[in-house]
Formats: sequence, C-alpha cells, structure tokens
Amino acid sequence: MVEPHSCNLPRLYLVPAAGQEGGRILAMSNASAPTPDNQPPAAPMAATPLTRAVLEIDEYASGLGWDQPARLFALVDTARLRSQEPSLAAQLGLDKGDSAAALTPVEQDEIPAGTPLDEFLGTLAWPDAVAGCALTVERLMLPSSAERAVPEGLDDAALTEWVASHPDRQEVRMTVAVLRDGSRESALRLREKDSPTEVLTGGGLVPGLAEALAATFED
Repeated sequence: MVEPHSCNLPRLYLVPAAGQEGGRILAMSNASAPTPDNQPPAAPMAATPLTRAVLEIDEYASGLGWDQPARLFALVDTARLRSQEPSLAAQLGLDKGDSAAALTPVEQDEIPAGTPLDEFLGTLAWPDAVAGCALTVERLMLPSSAERAVPEGLDDAALTEWVASHPDRQEVRMTVAVLRDGSRESALRLREKDSPTEVLTGGGLVPGLAEALAATFED
C-alpha cells in the first residue's frame, strides 16, 4: 500500500479499487470517454501543455466513472511523435491538422491487481521518446478535525477500514503528472463536486506521488 501523501489539503487515504478493466494503450486526444448525453467535457482553460494534459486525463477518467483502478499514462511530445513515428502518430489520430496538444497522454496497460503502487512504480523504465508520465488514482480525504481523531496503533488494513467508515470522509480523484525536465502538475476532483469547474490544479498538491513518478525517470 502506498503511504498517504502529504499535501496542502486534508490527508488522503487509499480507496481500494472496486474493479479492473482490460489493459490498453490509448491516446487521450483520440479517445472518447462516455459523457452525459454525449456532450463533450468542458474542462477549464489550461495555461501550460502539462496542465492541459493533466486536465485531459482528469476528464477522461471522469467519463469512466468512480471506483476505478489506478491508471498510468505516458506523456509523449506530439511533434516528436509525428516526426519520428509517423505510423504510430497516424494510428493514434495525431497526423492530421495542427490542433493537437503539445503533449499526448497515452494510456498504458493496467497496473497488475494486488501490486502495491509504490512497488509497481519502482519497476518502471521509460524510453527516451517519453517526455513524462501521469497517474490517476482515487483516495479518501478526511478534514483536519477528523485526522486528530484517528486511533493510534492501527495497521494499514484497520486504518483504511476506519477512514472508509468515517461520516466526514470524501472521495477524491488525483491526477498527477511529471516531465523529465522536473515540471509537475496535479488535478484533484472531489466526488461530491464532480464537475470540470470544481477541479483544483497545482504543481505541489500531491508532492509524494509526484516524487514517486519523477523517480521513474532517474537513471
């Protein structure tokens, strides 16, 4: 189990995945996740390519619904992909027009069931063509007042059960991304405020997970 990550929000706790979907590799820019009434999502305006990629992944995950397993994405430089791998770019639908985003998120095969997330991330090695990576994962959040009431001496299983049964718990989906150059971005979406306009972004929201992702690019 990954330890709860420190951030400038109340403490986050692991939400066990309710199910698994088959692994796949999918370019988000060429994907169409289910949305109500088939309407396209209205994500907030993104200031940087990395923020845009994070919000794109957040919207994609939102279309899949809640109680989902963690999902891993490679972030690929779209222009480089077009130049060096034109057939793959065409396969992903990135070979037409100039409107494609600077970074293309490509979903990786599913994370093996039952594998602790920190252990899985420790096995990753990215090819040079990958500019960065991102992870989306669901967790539970407690207000600071409830944190003070956490019983001492609980093991991981007991702590998860205690948090999951707390009346003030809130579910949150975290999307965290890093680039090789050290850039970081995150998006947090609460289940009770499940709207693109309520998504909180910031590079320092989930530093622990960002550090773990950045470590996958270390030699």
